[in-house]
This record gives sequence, structure tokens and C-alpha cells, in this order.
Amino acid sequence: MSKGLKGEIKIFSGTANQELSQKISQYIEIPLGKCEIKRFADGEIWVEIKENIRRAEVFIIQPTCPPTNDNLMELLIMMDALKRASAEKITTVIPYYGYARQDRKVEPRTPISAKLVANLIQVTGSNRVVTVDLHAGQIQGFFDIPVDNLYAMPIHIDYIRQKWGEGDDIVIVSPDTGGAPRARAYAKHLKSGFAIIDKRRPKPNESEVVFVVGDVKGKYAIIVDDIVDTCGTIIKAAEALLNKGAKGVSAVCTHPVLSLQAPEKIKDSSLEELVVTDTIPLNGKDTRSGGKIKVVSVAKLLGEAIMRIYEGRSVSELFI
Repeated sequence: MSKGLKGEIKIFSGTANQELSQKISQYIEIPLGKCEIKRFADGEIWVEIKENIRRAEVFIIQPTCPPTNDNLMELLIMMDALKRASAEKITTVIPYYGYARQDRKVEPRTPISAKLVANLIQVTGSNRVVTVDLHAGQIQGFFDIPVDNLYAMPIHIDYIRQKWGEGDDIVIVSPDTGGAPRARAYAKHLKSGFAIIDKRRPKPNESEVVFVVGDVKGKYAIIVDDIVDTCGTIIKAAEALLNKGAKGVSAVCTHPVLSLQAPEKIKDSSLEELVVTDTIPLNGKDTRSGGKIKVVSVAKLLGEAIMRIYEGRSVSELFI
């Protein structure tokens, strides 16, 4: 019988995004741990760890993407199994943090679901959380354990430079005022222009009017956002930018939720390209977009973070 060594690293994957987990495993040259995950006829989830992890330092890779509740519950059950198998430390790697958009009360008598999820993860046994581009940075404060919120910006900037260049020929656009700090950071690194889409409803019962704040005429516009869901926002933004004289529009987003008919909307839109990462599996949605959706991987970013955490090295060096 093999003996678990104190500090031995183990990497386990849930079923939410096994392709990304395999890429991370290959990058850090550590095989994924053996575990069995089953779903019973009534929808309940069962997990069995198939190897000795006693006193090991364990990393679980599982985004809580749609189906959000199933993937979240699977993550919690996996953590419970690992804790009961005597893992020394559990780091939860959540490339996409579901419920992140419910980070505050917007109406009376409503929940703060992002905080509830943080409580569940922490109580179940996580010692540390690693995630990518949290929708709201303050979610880090919902935890009483270390949280590493990595940024996909370096990956996106490399793609933008190779595809569209940098400087005055391009303009980075935020699709709303809330995303302005993110877009401004991209523009700074690319030495490019910066613009904001401002949506206003002049009077009650009047249709929403979209304003472009910034100079986009004659420039190639790149919309930057963290989550792309139904695509309504970026498609309207693209139309507004073209109306203001932009010579072309593409979008760069981290998390491709792409609900309902979003891929078809992208296909029929004026967007030339939508660049996303693999924090969430596309499951054929890129094909449905008519080839407009391109994917860049965060496997190297997450693999580097995992090894730095395990070896006790700085994770902040991964940030631009």
C-alpha cells in the first residue's frame, strides 16, 4: 500500500471542464488524481477518491458554470470526500465563479448569493481559492481564507497585439461604465485609445439610447468584458461603435456563458470576432457562431498559479 507523503501534490478534476483540467495537468506534468463521480437516477451525486491522499496538498479544478447548481454541488461533495480522506490542505480552483453577479442586494429582501457560495466553499473545507476574473473584486472579501483572483488580461493582450496590433490604430471599449477600469487597464498596456458605451433611458417608457463616449472614428474597436452571456450588450455596443465611424468591431471576454441563442446572435451580428477563454467549455457553441468565436486557454495561467502556491512562491508575479 502506498503511503501519502506530507506535502505531496495531488490534482483532481470535477466533470464541469475536464478538457481544461487535462491541459493544466499536461502543463504542470502532474497526472490528474483518480476519482469516480456518478449521478444517480434521482440526480444525486456520488464521489469516491480512488487513491491515497492522506496528508497530501490537494487542488480541485471545477468551474461552477452552467448547470451551475449541479457543478457547485459536485464541487462541495468532492471537497467533503477529500477532507474525509485526510487531505492536508485543499485548494479550490474555480476558473469561473458562478453566482458572482449576485454580489449585493439590489432590492429589499433579496439574497447575496455570491457570499452564500463563499460560505459553502469555506465551511466544506477549502483552505484557499483560485479563480479568474471575478465579476466583482469585492467577492474576495466574502472569504476568510486566501483568494487568488487571477487576470486573463495578459493572455488577451497577447492575442490583441498579434491580431490587431496596438497604439492609435485600435481603441479599447468598455460596454458599460462599470467595466471602465478593466478597459482602461487594457488601453494602458496597449498604448491605445479608450471609449465607454453609456446607455441611458431619457424618459420613462422611452427606448434606451446608446452613447459612445470617446473617439472611435477610423479606428478598430475592441470591446472588453469579463462575462458574455446573452450577448445583447456587446451586439448593441458593436452597432453603436460602427455608427460612430469605427472601421470594425470585435470583442474580448473571459467567461463564455453564452446562454440560449447567444452563439446564433453572434453569428448574425456585426461583430467580426469574439475572443473568449476556456474557463467554461463551449460544447459546440463556437460552431454555432459561424466560426466567429475564438478560444484562448488559461491552462498555463492556472498551472503556474497551482505550482507557485504549492512551492510557496509569489502568485502576484503572474499579474501585469
